[in-house]
Amino acid sequence: MTRKLLILCCGTLVLIAVSAFIFSSSRTEAGASGAISASGEVAEVDRSVDQRMIADQSFDVQILVDGRPLEEYYARGKSYVEAIAGAEYEVRVRNPLPYRVAVALSVDGLNTIDAQHTTAWNASKWVIEPYGTISISGWQMSSVRARRFYFTSERDSYGAMLGQTANLGVVTAVFFRERRPYPVPVTPAPRRPPYQIYDEDGRERSSEAPAPDSSGGRAESVDDKAAGSASVRKGQVIPQPDDEYAATGIGRSVQNDVRWVNMELDPRAAGEVTIRYEYYPALVRLGIMPRRYYERPDPLRRREGARGFEDRRFSPEP
Repeated sequence: MTRKLLILCCGTLVLIAVSAFIFSSSRTEAGASGAISASGEVAEVDRSVDQRMIADQSFDVQILVDGRPLEEYYARGKSYVEAIAGAEYEVRVRNPLPYRVAVALSVDGLNTIDAQHTTAWNASKWVIEPYGTISISGWQMSSVRARRFYFTSERDSYGAMLGQTANLGVVTAVFFRERRPYPVPVTPAPRRPPYQIYDEDGRERSSEAPAPDSSGGRAESVDDKAAGSASVRKGQVIPQPDDEYAATGIGRSVQNDVRWVNMELDPRAAGEVTIRYEYYPALVRLGIMPRRYYERPDPLRRREGARGFEDRRFSPEP
């Protein structure tokens, strides 16, 4: 009897041990699979974030004068360049990716295509081919003509003509990827294609004129835009322009052929580059550049070295 009871107890203990082992193994398997799933998603998100950050850092924007990029100074989390009064300049933008991107480019807070002040997503955009580089040298006035950028005072700026003086002294580029990108291998182009413009509404545009407006499709002149801007902002406080600080003027006309294209874009910006520009005295006041000190002659030392006579026969003409 005692032997049967002992065997029964041992069997019960073995059964309990086996059940506990199976239950523990199932929990371990479930937990491990959940951890893999969670870590897989996080790793995937982190990987996309890393790729996005790398892409952001590889977008390149430069300001060129006479074909040479201006030296950039990094301070306060921004990039600064020294403006040269009266000098014409252009903005060079590079796409490091194997597929097309669209870039909203603004100067002094005004879109370089239509001089509107909107969000980056709603702005008309320039299209850059895979691994391509474009140089924007002025405000696009029509499908065949642009007017050059040049450094000037706030009072003489294009923004002041339009009554838009709140965002002077800044160049900003915001990049958007094509929603269905098709990677393209690096191949040298036979010739440089004309710049392409993307309009957010996605409609086909005639190559004879830029996007139509309320005036019946004609391109607005500077005076028309200034009058319209003034009427829109009637009653608002507009910052008064100043001759001491740098801004961008609207200069001579140059040929720049463009055409409208359709693109489906990812609404999330892939990157943004901002460059502030100022004249040298303003950069010194901001602490961006050191003050240049010139040795001045000491009047007291000059007076101490004065002499009463010198070897001369007659008095010289004043």
